[in-house]
This record gives sequence, C-alpha cells and structure tokens, in this order.
Amino acid sequence: MSFTHARHEDQTVEECVDELGEALRGLDYPPTVIAVALRVHLEALLQTLLEAQVCTHAEVRAYLRELEREVLQYE
Repeated sequence: MSFTHARHEDQTVEECVDELGEALRGLDYPPTVIAVALRVHLEALLQTLLEAQVCTHAEVRAYLRELEREVLQYE
C-alpha cells in the first residue's frame, strides 16, 4: 500500500479525518501543543510504514513535500 493507494479510498480517509477531528476538539490543550504532539505521532507513523516496507523513502519525501506545499500554499 502506498500513499497514492490510500488517497483513492476517499470515503475511508474522510471518515478517519472526521473521527480524528472530533477527538482533537475534545482535548483541552493549546493548538501549538496539539500540533507538536501530532508531529511526533506522524513521525512515528511514517517510520513504522517505512520499517514495514509499506511505502518507500521516496514516497515519504513526496508526501512531506506535498504537505509542506499545501500548508504553506506554495504553487
């Protein structure tokens, strides 16, 4: 499974995002603390995917570049 494959399962991804959003709204921490915690968690998830050979280093790099582009609204 690659990141591309996961994106094709839009309904599942949307459901997951909705559930995560609900869980995050229930936390009583400043947004910056939540952002740092999510970063640490994302790092661990990506490392696990690499170790399990679910995706490649190139796919992780592309994913992170796309994330940066979306967050910072690069063209």
